[in-house]
Amino acid sequence: MDVLTLTGEDVARLLDPDALVDALADSFAALTRGEVDAPPRSQVATDAGILLSMPAHRRGGPVGVKLVTVFEGNGALGLPTHMALVALFDEATGAPIALMDGASITAARTAGASALSCRLAAREDCRVLAIVGAGVQARAHLAAIPRVRPIEEIRVASLFPGETTALSALDPRARAVRSIEEAVRGADIVALCTSSGVSVIEPGWIATGTHVTSVGYHPPTGELPPALAAAGRLFVETRRAFEPTPVGCGELAGLDPAAGTELGEVVLRIRPGRTSPDEITVYKAMGHAVEDLAAATLVLERAKAEGAGGTVVL
Repeated sequence: MDVLTLTGEDVARLLDPDALVDALADSFAALTRGEVDAPPRSQVATDAGILLSMPAHRRGGPVGVKLVTVFEGNGALGLPTHMALVALFDEATGAPIALMDGASITAARTAGASALSCRLAAREDCRVLAIVGAGVQARAHLAAIPRVRPIEEIRVASLFPGETTALSALDPRARAVRSIEEAVRGADIVALCTSSGVSVIEPGWIATGTHVTSVGYHPPTGELPPALAAAGRLFVETRRAFEPTPVGCGELAGLDPAAGTELGEVVLRIRPGRTSPDEITVYKAMGHAVEDLAAATLVLERAKAEGAGGTVVL
């Protein structure tokens, strides 16, 4: 049995970012309509870290599962703290058909979903983007968000000056700033891309009309101030985001799930996106398997069309 194999470089080359945002919009709409079979994310813990399992299936396409590990101590070993694999299976036979790098899928789909939230909820005249963090997700957001809004200035801040400078060098609109507060104050879009277990911004730094995205996952709490999540107009992938971790987000604990609007509800026009220029909108990502499935399916289709990747025989 031949199984297609795709490296991180393959995934990055094959995955079109604009097609991904459109595919995510379609997938979130399907999720809201109840057309996606995706059981809650499960977790296995060791003394050093965790492994998360995230399966999903949408009729007419492959069955997918992402296995992702989070081992915070890996930095001291020169290894990534987050590593992942995505496997796809034929929906008719269950045969494995593809195995691809999951870290690149995760980075792209997470930033793509943030970009979608900007398309649905950020003001159309957004010019200033603040990115908090300078790692993998920050790089992905630097590439993704300016594709959906006319960004002219990008401010980057993190706890690691060298990484901040390196990230800001990737885009002529970007510059490193001295503090997170300096980056955030007056920004039209604030993208939180850290692994922090505590809030990295103060709600008072956020101006009226700002759209905030938060993709960090560090239970039991996280990077987004719960007060900001409670006070702003809140968007989520699914209301499972309000469940306890590892299914949901620690920052949303205790909030009424009815306060959240699913991205799919906005796509389907069941609920509105932004309703006024002055409201603060907040997108809190939990990371859903349908995003991995959407991205991996796009990669698989293009790989087949181009004859890309390698194979292993099982």
